[in-house]
Formats: sequence, structure tokens, C-alpha cells
Amino acid sequence: MALFTATLIISNVCASKGVEFFGGASLSVGPFQILPIGTDGAFFLFPLAYVLGDVLSEVYGFRATRRAIYYGFGALLLMVACFSIAVHLPAAGFYEHQEAFRTVLGVSWRLVLAGLLGYFVGQLLNSATLVLIKERTKEKHLWARLIGSTVVGEFADTLIFCSIAAGVIGIETWQQFLNYLIVGFLWKTLVELLVMPITYQVIALLKKKEPTYAPKESDPLHV
Repeated sequence: MALFTATLIISNVCASKGVEFFGGASLSVGPFQILPIGTDGAFFLFPLAYVLGDVLSEVYGFRATRRAIYYGFGALLLMVACFSIAVHLPAAGFYEHQEAFRTVLGVSWRLVLAGLLGYFVGQLLNSATLVLIKERTKEKHLWARLIGSTVVGEFADTLIFCSIAAGVIGIETWQQFLNYLIVGFLWKTLVELLVMPITYQVIALLKKKEPTYAPKESDPLHV
């Protein structure tokens, strides 16, 4: 849970930076911009939040994961409040970086709203999808639960975040928006696939070591 919350906080700070790969190239297919590739500064870290969410959901169930999501939501609100206070505190005469500090950590309410809503909806859908699939598959086909929940949760998260935050990080056209949305979704899903062997090992270890773990037979969203 500590790593889960830390990942969310760090990702929300890094996401305020727009990132572009192959900036000197230009390639479009119809309304889709292929190059340059636009994303945000959290692209390399944020998928870990969904990997951790899958581990929590698989081992501890929806109710425990929902509690972790609430704690993470509260931590993000605390981060926003602290950043806002720090930005508005009077700068010392010897401190020369107030504007840079404000630019990096100043609260953009659109970005905050995008991060909070995307995280909240996406993580809940990710967890609910995993435990509902598990109700049918029991202890078999873990890969189906991991991939299925990630596709649903990541798509909802990415769509909500991109729709609200795109303008804040400099995305101005529909081509750029679609590129940002599709690249973000595909990248996060690809990360899930790449780290799945590690996820399998972590889940197996926790199931073996966690004395409270037992397969749930019914009512997966409430047990």
C-alpha cells in the first residue's frame, strides 16, 4: 500500500510535464497522429500503480483494494493542499526560485481533477473487473484477470485524464489528443504484459505467505 500510494503521488507530479518523442518527425494516418509521440512525464512510472492494484485485488480482494484506493485518494488531496500552501508562503529574500517552484508545483485544478478522477474511476474498475473475472475462473487463468482488468481500468483512466488534462500540458489538436490517448493506453497495457512474469511471482509469494488468503466463493465485490 505504501508503494501504491507513493507511485500515485510521484506520478501526479511527473505528469505535469509534457513529453514528446521524435519531435522532428511528422506522420499522420487520417485523424491519427503517429509521429511525434506525445505523452506525459509519468508514462514510465504510472503503470506500476495498476500492477500493484492487480496484486492487491488478486490477493486481498475488492474491499481491501477499495480501501487502499481511498487512502491513495486522500494522500493525493494532502499533496495538493501542501503544494498549494507551500507555493503561497512568502518567499525568503535569498530564495531565487519562487516562479520556478510555482510553475512546477503550483496547483493546476484541471490537472488535479484529471488525476483524481482518472485514478479513482480507473482503479475501482480495474479491481472490480479482476475480482469479477476471478469469480468465474477461480484460481485458474490469472493472465486473463490481469490483462482484462488492465484493459478496462487503464482505458477508463487514460480517457478521463487525457480528456481533462490535455490542454494543460500543451495538447491542442484532435490529432495530438488521439495520439496521447492511444499511446498512453497501449503503453500502459504493454507494461502489464512485460511485467506479468514478475506479477505472477509476487502474487504466488503473497498467497503462500499471507495467512488471511483464501479463495472466495461468492460475493466478490464485498468479501
